[in-house]
Amino acid sequence: MDRDDPRVIAEVGAAFDAYETALVANDVDGILGFFAGDAVRFGIADQQAGLTEQRRWRQAQPPLPPGRTLKDTTIQTYGRDVAVVTTLFGYPDSAVTGRQSQTWVRLPAGWRIVTAHVSEPRP
Repeated sequence: MDRDDPRVIAEVGAAFDAYETALVANDVDGILGFFAGDAVRFGIADQQAGLTEQRRWRQAQPPLPPGRTLKDTTIQTYGRDVAVVTTLFGYPDSAVTGRQSQTWVRLPAGWRIVTAHVSEPRP
């Protein structure tokens, strides 16, 4: 199996960047467009299975605080169709560094997140 093919990393990196742009803009439809229909997402104090649950949850959430930054983002690829993205995130007015991981799979519609996990360490 080919690991960490630069072309696949570039493809997933572009998808991840577009996802992050939608997330920061609180573009619910844009965000959900990056998830597979049956994706599972575990948040800091929530969890959703499938797009219906995620849409309901996202529509009830306020926008992210301004100034979100990412750090130590890594993309690991496994063959041409699977990738894992991990990153740390933070905000200017918070000393807490959050953690985010996503498993991306190349589907007929393009790269989609099939699992996601977001957490923050306890202070």
